Amino acid sequence: MTRPFEGVKILDFTQVLAGPYASYQLALLGADVIKVERREGEDMRRTPLSREWAERGLAPAFQAINGNKRSLTLDLQKPQAIAIVKQLAAQADVVMENFRPGVMDKLGIGYEALSAINPRLIYCAISGFGQTGPERLAAGYDGKIQAMSGIMAITGHPETGPTRAGFAVCDVLSGATAAFGVSSALFQRSHTGKGQLVDVSMLEASLAFLSGQIADYSVAGHRQQLSGNQAVSRKVTANLFKAGEGYLLLAVNNEKQYRALMIALGREDALADPRFVDWFARQENEPALRAIIEEALAKKNPREWEKILDAAGAPCASIWKIEEIIDHPHIVARGAIQEIDTAYGRLRLAGSGFKLAHGGGRLDSMAPALGAHTEEVLSSLGYDADAIAELRAREVV
Repeated sequence: MTRPFEGVKILDFTQVLAGPYASYQLALLGADVIKVERREGEDMRRTPLSREWAERGLAPAFQAINGNKRSLTLDLQKPQAIAIVKQLAAQADVVMENFRPGVMDKLGIGYEALSAINPRLIYCAISGFGQTGPERLAAGYDGKIQAMSGIMAITGHPETGPTRAGFAVCDVLSGATAAFGVSSALFQRSHTGKGQLVDVSMLEASLAFLSGQIADYSVAGHRQQLSGNQAVSRKVTANLFKAGEGYLLLAVNNEKQYRALMIALGREDALADPRFVDWFARQENEPALRAIIEEALAKKNPREWEKILDAAGAPCASIWKIEEIIDHPHIVARGAIQEIDTAYGRLRLAGSGFKLAHGGGRLDSMAPALGAHTEEVLSSLGYDADAIAELRAREVV
């Protein structure tokens, strides 16, 4: 079945995480993504988690976001390489890059130069702060954006201070924003016939995902604080609690759920306690209510309580590790983790995160070895074996 972006050609200069995550989403949905790398390959190919995979130039973090792509190596300091880029751009639907603003312009392959060659071209530039503004040339790193955006100001506990998220949240949400921006531009082009610049700022993308917190302040004047594991609802039973030998995250946010929780815990008596008559009273008497809840939760382990409370209508979850959740029966039943046979055995990698009834995301091939498709791509442009050999001899590719 045809996937949404089959026939769409993407020339991808992105590296590390935000940009490759964006182009990976489009590749899963059928786009032909040519990943352009320097001759020695990008740094993500050799992250230090696994020496074995790093030596192959296929580090796990690289594989996670580069499947379904083709790899072309080019030394963009060489005029012959720039000529190749221009030939590819003439045939492309999308160019994606995440250099600092101005880098591609200096090379002669920025938006103005390439759109002059191909007016239908959609050019997506991902950077820390966007293509305009006083901070446009500042480096954009996930940790820096987490700190600047306000994410770290609300993440962590008052007694230990701000903390960053346990994954590169600003990188991946910026990548998701870029994929959405490119998709929007492709749809708009179907009406106008025109390409355009898609300017993605990591800081602005992060702020877009903080829309509720921004409105809390801009509308009601509420200043956010470190919230620990407290839900944004600020309900005292939507928080993390000790349970058995571990922890249980309760997501009890309304009166019906609260009653279900207390009854399931065997503390129906607390429902008549005036200290807990409503949410305001429960907030004022949070330490006492927490003590009652944790005393009951201490009698069983978190996974047992997860089943009991969910069945009772009190939403909750025990703390699942990555190696556990990918084998959760529900995840397995949904086929959420993509599996693919490779020369290195069967690999399991994350896919799109959503399903389409007609041609959704699918992983067809693992991340490419460095330069694996260089000859294939150059041949499609009309270069014969001798011409390709000369380019190699001149270290252009």
